[in-house]
Amino acid sequence: MKVTFCGHSQIMETEAVADWLYMITQHLIEQGVTVFYLGGYGEFDSLAASILRKQKKQYPQIELILVQAYLNTGRNTCGYDATIYPPLETVPHRYAISYRNRWMVENADIVVSYVLRDWGGAAATLKYAKRKKKKIFSFCEKTAF
Repeated sequence: MKVTFCGHSQIMETEAVADWLYMITQHLIEQGVTVFYLGGYGEFDSLAASILRKQKKQYPQIELILVQAYLNTGRNTCGYDATIYPPLETVPHRYAISYRNRWMVENADIVVSYVLRDWGGAAATLKYAKRKKKKIFSFCEKTAF
């Protein structure tokens, strides 16, 4: 199974979000998830990657994959096991992130979400995930196991 993340570029209640993310990702790893697609932009993406890097020490089988919206950015990809560039060559530069986000949703089984408002890129990605009937773990709904 594959997991992706969608969330705002800025986080409120960082400690609460970090604790929740750790709990959710721990549960998913214990359920057999091995692949995590990460966007690499904003605080939520950075926090998810940081937590997964810590968990990788205990669970070396998990893969952290950076899904890039742009080619040749000179971006530091250390801390990821691999990078992917979806077929975005014909997408206008200004839409690359939203198209990349849709690709991540389409290619994942589960979406972990930190979306507090119903507008913006994170909200659009979450709506898309719901339309695609993906399993969603949402910070706002704090799913219990």
